[in-house]
Amino acid sequence: MTIVIAGAGLAGLRTAQEVRKLGYDGEVVLVGDENHLPYDRPPLSKEVIRGERDDTTFETEDYFTEHKIDLRLGSPVASVDPAARRLKLADGTALDYDHLVVATGLRPRKLASLPDLAGVHVLRSRDDAEALRRDAASASKAVVIGAGFIGCELAAGLRHLGVDVVLVEPQATPLASVLGPEVGALIARLHSEEGVELRTGVGIESLRGTDRVTHVVTTDGAELEADVVVVGVGSTPVTDWLEGSGVELGDGVLADSVGRTSDEHIWAVGDVAAWNDGAHSTRVEHWSNVADQVRVMVPAMLGSEPGPSRPRVPYFWSDQYDVKIQALGTPSSEDCVEIVEDDGRKFLAYYVRDGILTAVVGGGKAGAVMKMRAKIGLPRE
Repeated sequence: MTIVIAGAGLAGLRTAQEVRKLGYDGEVVLVGDENHLPYDRPPLSKEVIRGERDDTTFETEDYFTEHKIDLRLGSPVASVDPAARRLKLADGTALDYDHLVVATGLRPRKLASLPDLAGVHVLRSRDDAEALRRDAASASKAVVIGAGFIGCELAAGLRHLGVDVVLVEPQATPLASVLGPEVGALIARLHSEEGVELRTGVGIESLRGTDRVTHVVTTDGAELEADVVVVGVGSTPVTDWLEGSGVELGDGVLADSVGRTSDEHIWAVGDVAAWNDGAHSTRVEHWSNVADQVRVMVPAMLGSEPGPSRPRVPYFWSDQYDVKIQALGTPSSEDCVEIVEDDGRKFLAYYVRDGILTAVVGGGKAGAVMKMRAKIGLPRE
């Protein structure tokens, strides 16, 4: 039996590792569109941008040889023929499979209305991070478009390098759509204290420059000087190669509660995968979710009993300056938010919906956040 894994990021690598861990000794092919060995992405917007770390590779090349994982790098997947069980790569290679795992992840959104100028960056890959770090080394002014997690982390990283940063966000506060305006205001305060100029409630009208960007024009008419511009306005699942294949798509690749898609020989895992929990099909774009999914999916794919279901309490985090922002549960901007502690740079917030504690979010409050894990989903005391 041959298992082909499309996508050599965290989800693809963890799938290959779990397959071997469970004793499968057949052929495993891991396909990646980049030329780099599988690497960790979260540090790209933090330590890598700050120049504190260069290599975030998970495993050496010898590791893949020792574990008999056929690693095919440098060619994206192009299409799949489910009837023939054949995957085609952009370089013309055809790979036959018994099971195909879709782990192609996300690609960053770009603002199509903006001109293609030097100095304008997105961040998803190692090459993206290296290009941004090179540009930032000689920059004095930067504009970060979008104050989600990536935008906030990049603003912090650029400030660490001594770059003046303007953070532009259409919503009222950073992270308002994820954590709500109350906690968003606390994060805004943190960035303001670090010297970031926040421009909220406005969008981007245009970029100016001949060959290289020089200014960003916002929808309120302001012209912001910029040596570097970073666009962090979200990502979209990489599913275009599946169009026309018959595999059911929605917001990502739709799968059941163990990762099986509408085709019994095709599975989906990681950021690209929208698993069904019995009520909804949901994508979870959190690092810790991958291991939980893999422990369920791989046994099912190998024909044994699925592993234990994913933990009921999701967890994610974001490092901004010297503050680790952590979240347990599923915070929503529509929840009632209680600011339980506010110690300046550090804070703790509870999220309540219909009397139920749905999430806890803390900045610099690791112990206080983690001790609430057992209370998520219970009535608020």
